[in-house]
Amino acid sequence: MKLGISWNSYGGDLTRDEQIALMKKNGFEATFMGSKNNDPDESINALRQAGIDVETLHAPYDRINDIWYAGDAGDEMLNRLIGCAEAAKRNHVPVIIVHMSSGLKPPMISDIGNARFAKLVEKARALGVTLAFENQRMLANLALMFDYYEDARFCWDVGHEACFTPGREYMPLFGGKLVALHIHDNTCEFCKDYHMLPYDGKIDFDHVAKQIAESGFEGTVMLEVGRWGSKFYDDMSAEDYFARAGEATRKLRDKIQSYR
Repeated sequence: MKLGISWNSYGGDLTRDEQIALMKKNGFEATFMGSKNNDPDESINALRQAGIDVETLHAPYDRINDIWYAGDAGDEMLNRLIGCAEAAKRNHVPVIIVHMSSGLKPPMISDIGNARFAKLVEKARALGVTLAFENQRMLANLALMFDYYEDARFCWDVGHEACFTPGREYMPLFGGKLVALHIHDNTCEFCKDYHMLPYDGKIDFDHVAKQIAESGFEGTVMLEVGRWGSKFYDDMSAEDYFARAGEATRKLRDKIQSYR
């Protein structure tokens, strides 16, 4: 299994070349980024030239709730999601990651929202791009997509499960559709979404590893982390941060493989 880490995970004033060098030094062979992330086309080319694969693009989600309401804002949100799928096609990225709602009280499922997602699915199919729906707070949204669309796939966000829906496990339900991982740690407190490195918080990563192994997933062990997420890394240099990230990801990969 390859090791992966989200693009711009350290932040700060690292240049693109400095970030790529630190990724390669610490064993990361893959990454993902947002579809509007600092000229993704140019960054994707630079990463590939360095031997780092861009496996997914993350679709916009800042106004994702609009998609469930009638009106121009919902249509614009759909257009932004379609734009991400088009960017993926243009850059030969096979998968986009999609949120379906956000917040503690997201909109209820609606016919107009369903119709918009149907248009997104149709467009993605035409482009040859896979849609991977990510767990947030609402189980019904995910179940709907997987019931309606046989080719819809799952992105398991380990940290979201622990802090957004404590006590609920998504892998027993959707692990057979798993196509991407978003791995990060937190304190397992409700809504404390810190995006820490694995083993720096309280998530049981032995259990995580076992679930991944049992699913048969052979893809990348992909971190979705950010130094900005908590105060834990405020005084950590980029070199130390990436070294710690690489060590944690290798530890998790080895544990996954031990359960096979």
